[in-house]
Amino acid sequence: MRKFSLNKINPKLTLKYRFFHPYQQQPIDPACCQFQIRTAIPADLIGVAQIIAESFHSQQGMWGWAFPLLRLGIYEDLRHRMASPLPRHICLVAFEATTDAANNLVGSVELGVRYSDSWSQVGMGFPYLSNLAVHPKFRRHGVASGLLTSCEKVSREWGFQDLYLHVLENNHQARQLYFKLGYRVHKVESNWNTFFLRRSSQMLLHKHLSDDSTI
Repeated sequence: MRKFSLNKINPKLTLKYRFFHPYQQQPIDPACCQFQIRTAIPADLIGVAQIIAESFHSQQGMWGWAFPLLRLGIYEDLRHRMASPLPRHICLVAFEATTDAANNLVGSVELGVRYSDSWSQVGMGFPYLSNLAVHPKFRRHGVASGLLTSCEKVSREWGFQDLYLHVLENNHQARQLYFKLGYRVHKVESNWNTFFLRRSSQMLLHKHLSDDSTI
């Protein structure tokens, strides 16, 4: 098989090809439950964007044509956050724990610090978890739980004892996972989308991190 040097390929054309053609990742064996978690690197972002897009957006129906655009938007948002000099922001990825599949991603999550005043970033900061997503073929194998537990460890290392996240009220599967891991409802948030577009309310969940929690 011929090998190509990346420095001979136009990166803009390569990025365009990857986002507007079906993304191919090495096949994932659902029976293999061995995975590890590490901090994401720039080379992971295309895979992370694919997993997030598949988790929150459908490729079927009348809006299926927009999936590559949504995936590209997610990628650009991730790239911007990773390039920003934020002192407390991290993206974690889970990958198959085999020598030949170290870059075969199966899940990801982001953790950052938010403030009561998001514009001026003043007031009490709190760790906030977002974009938890797992490859469709690797769900119900402990990946999400492992990523959540790793975020709890990072939050404690940052000096926090609490962790927050949002979940849609009608996402019963996700709610069941969070409640099982000790998250509780902090408040239910509604807006005009809830009433006029009949969308589900968001629930802000909270977990107090005990000092003796295990990883």
